[in-house]
Amino acid sequence: MRLSYRDEDGERLGSLLWEFGSGWRMISSAMLGGGIGPRTWVLNAQVAAGYSRMDPVEHLIELGPGGDGVGMMTAASVERHVTAADDGVEATATVGLRVPTWAAAPAGTADPELAPIRVGTINILVVVPVAMTDAALVNAVMTVTEAKTQALVEEGFAGTGTASDAVCVAVPDHGMPEIFGGPRSDWGARIARAVHAAVRQGARAWSAR
Repeated sequence: MRLSYRDEDGERLGSLLWEFGSGWRMISSAMLGGGIGPRTWVLNAQVAAGYSRMDPVEHLIELGPGGDGVGMMTAASVERHVTAADDGVEATATVGLRVPTWAAAPAGTADPELAPIRVGTINILVVVPVAMTDAALVNAVMTVTEAKTQALVEEGFAGTGTASDAVCVAVPDHGMPEIFGGPRSDWGARIARAVHAAVRQGARAWSAR
């Protein structure tokens, strides 16, 4: 992982870049490189709180190293990222909680077109050292989300996350794939504990600010 900085519109903004190279598959909800497929890098780019560009995918491509990768954005300070590990699994989270929200909020709670640029964001990257089937990857994303929500509730935040959270799970593309990714499976349990620890520490730090 490499932390770098750039100047945009008079602000000093950071980016976290993981360069995996070939031999990896990823599942992600990110705007750039979302879905399931081979990816070689992951970028978590900090943007201004009042981000107003209407071409975020193109912006992420500009900031990335080129080729197929995953690009996420956050208004939270990426230099305050938190990493936690559990028996081979590593989770890194940037936690912004300016406007936490419940997933099943009443209709009209927020304008979905404005939410991504108004709120803080929790972005999570999980690296798992074993291959997974597509179904296990989907299950792993569920596990990440459940562990994130557990951490937020335990830290006293009234919400399951923010309206613009993103997640990425990276696994090798070779070897006998795991078929389960739920929280009681061997690797799902490790994913859950690593994500829970990273998000809880990040949420606690946000509260302290």
